[in-house]
Amino acid sequence: MAKPSPLDDADTARFAWRRWRRLMIFMALATLPVLAAAFTYFHSLGEPVSIHFYIAVGLGISVMMLLTGALMG
Repeated sequence: MAKPSPLDDADTARFAWRRWRRLMIFMALATLPVLAAAFTYFHSLGEPVSIHFYIAVGLGISVMMLLTGALMG
């Protein structure tokens, strides 16, 4: 017989969700300097780059970092 989940308790579940949201907020705030550094690097190369490239890089980095935080949380 399987043991009941600790998340069945409302207080424990509320604590876990609050902690997970805090982790996601931290990851979202950590993503901003990484995006700024990536955009600065590509801009400093001096080569003509389409706005679509910046959109793809921004979305790729953002999704990767937030998904990593969500899965590790």
